Amino acid sequence: MADLVNLTIDGKAVQAAPGTLVIDAAKTVGVEIPAFCYYEGLSLQAACRMCLVEVEKMPKLMTACTLPVAEGMVVRTETPQVAAARKYMLEFLLTNHPLDCPVCDKGGECELQDMTFRYGIGESRFTDEKAHTPEKQFSPVVFYDAPRCILCYRCVRICNEGLGVGALGVINRGVVSEIAPNKGDHLECDECGACIDICPVGALTSGIYRYKTRPWEMTHVGTVCTHCADGCKTTLGTRNDRILRGNNRDSSGVSDGFLCIKGRYAFDFYDHPERLTTPLARKNGKLEEVSWAEALEITARKFRENLDARGAFGVIGSNHTTNEENYYLQKFARQVLGTNHIDHHRTGDVVALFDALGEGGSAGREKLATVADLYKLKAVLILGADLALEHPLLSFQVRANYRHHRAHIYAVTPGSVREDKYSAMSIRVGAPAGSAGSGPRWEPVSGSGSADGDPSGFYHPRNAEVSTADYFAALEHLRDKLKAEPELVILFDDSFQGNDVRRLVEFGNSLGIPVRWVCLVDYSNSRGALDMGIAPELLPGYEPSGQPGMRLHEMLAAPLGALWVVGANPYEPAPGGTSPERRAGFLVVQDMFLTETARLADVVLPAASSYEKNGTFTNVTGELQRLKRAVNVMGTKPDLEIIGFIAREMGAAAALGPWAPDAVFEEIRKNVRGYDVPAPVIASGGAAQTAPLNGRIAVEAAPGLVRSEHNGLFASGTLGRYSRVLNSVLESRVGR
Repeated sequence: MADLVNLTIDGKAVQAAPGTLVIDAAKTVGVEIPAFCYYEGLSLQAACRMCLVEVEKMPKLMTACTLPVAEGMVVRTETPQVAAARKYMLEFLLTNHPLDCPVCDKGGECELQDMTFRYGIGESRFTDEKAHTPEKQFSPVVFYDAPRCILCYRCVRICNEGLGVGALGVINRGVVSEIAPNKGDHLECDECGACIDICPVGALTSGIYRYKTRPWEMTHVGTVCTHCADGCKTTLGTRNDRILRGNNRDSSGVSDGFLCIKGRYAFDFYDHPERLTTPLARKNGKLEEVSWAEALEITARKFRENLDARGAFGVIGSNHTTNEENYYLQKFARQVLGTNHIDHHRTGDVVALFDALGEGGSAGREKLATVADLYKLKAVLILGADLALEHPLLSFQVRANYRHHRAHIYAVTPGSVREDKYSAMSIRVGAPAGSAGSGPRWEPVSGSGSADGDPSGFYHPRNAEVSTADYFAALEHLRDKLKAEPELVILFDDSFQGNDVRRLVEFGNSLGIPVRWVCLVDYSNSRGALDMGIAPELLPGYEPSGQPGMRLHEMLAAPLGALWVVGANPYEPAPGGTSPERRAGFLVVQDMFLTETARLADVVLPAASSYEKNGTFTNVTGELQRLKRAVNVMGTKPDLEIIGFIAREMGAAAALGPWAPDAVFEEIRKNVRGYDVPAPVIASGGAAQTAPLNGRIAVEAAPGLVRSEHNGLFASGTLGRYSRVLNSVLESRVGR
């Protein structure tokens, strides 16, 4: 590491690495230099001139956001000359800025408002009439008010550099300059709202939150997004038990401020008109509303009758329920119902990866990548997945790694992906669906490593029929390049299952470099469902169960005495197909909506969503985070509570123990391998990586049971259909 640079800022001795900007060096000693255009991680703009500082032996004020530190430099940030310059700059910015703070959505969070109070701009010398243009709506979630805009270009840079979309730009010059969308009068983009969050003033505002409330009137609850498996932290602003806004207010968790449209806006399913708030029981062939007491009594009685008759039980769990709920459910199934017929919808072959990594002995955290690793390590290989659509946070990290560290990115995918624009090498595998020909088919398509390019290649569907032979042929083509890398992260989707995963790990081991792995899965707790033993062959912590048990598809086809479905929709028809026929004698469903599965049930129990309960989720990289209740929906109960009440009705509550989330989590920490993480880290809103690896996993491989939905940005399994925002944006209607 290069020697540190010594300088002085406001009389305080500072040491910083060469190349550090003065504005960042000042933060290390508690000195805040104001700036509107500067934003960590984005390119430098020097547009607002608010960060001007005095530097000894320099003839004029300097911009701290573009000035690197130098040995012996003496910086003063609060001299009369600096204060006057900032005051004049604010006066200029307010020339055409409307004085509508009482109605502006940014009121109370506006950086311009804060700076105006700080530097005391009481009146302006600019007396001309303010230039005004009408407010514009760029999309259902993005509104733009040009007179409020201070042209800091943050929104343009976060969209172009951070997201790789380039949906915003600047048109015109001088006083009539303004931000403009990429498609005439509207946006066609990820609709993530990052431009709104990053705007320091009220120029860009949310179509969901506008004119609803003030930030100081809300309670801000940090929890985990309930949609994809990336585990982004979302801060839900609530008032009167209603969610009014989503953002990442404190830049905490694994996502460090990033959110896609689902994390920022798609919380609106919680108060959908079709939300179940009363239990239902089938009477005279129809589902009718009943009390909770009656619904639980019917369920417990039918379960006891099935036990007495030695009937078979089946339990289908969820990849949206918490670790505590999944752990308690499998415990209930195995200890109370006496069944090992328990499974869930698997979206990635995590078991095969762990088994392959443990083949040479114990395998620990050093072989599993974290979200942060995708930003830090020198090379990334993406196999199969369209990260920008299916795992937007991981894509954001990879893109930032390229921008900041010039990491080498390799993409081997069936269709065009956003990573093509800056990859060291992109390869298309497979052939268009229905085409003739046989044998491995792949084609190198890029290797420029340039981040510039036409964004029209985004949102390509998975339009190829690909065999793993295609992938391995492409990997052999990349072998020499990958061997030359100092380190590598490999991400793969459901294209690799069973022995193909083991073969992929063997390929990684043959490179002779440190390799870390990510097995991509779909939903908020897909990884946690496997970790907690929601599988017939596995107990929690990937311990073999040693007992026979039916898989999910086998349970649907079998004439079970009772089938219990918790937070899943296994009877949802396949695209272009029909629903499986119900064969179970008694069917009980816990869900938020009357899904295809719930319509077939004998008892339906209205469950709370992830935003209405406490617990933990484990994301795609195995990082554990805390879920925290934001609101309560009358009539619903958390799945853990429902399971506990059924256990109590059956007289089994004492054997299972308390069903409080904290108590179950402590049991998980004691009993589940890899989950003995530091409790304070989780309790304080941080993330801790789990590592349930310790040699081989002696279970039968189950390729063919893994099926990713490859949900895009505007879909999230069954849950996505109940989000008004996801269904309102243009991109969701044009197949993007």
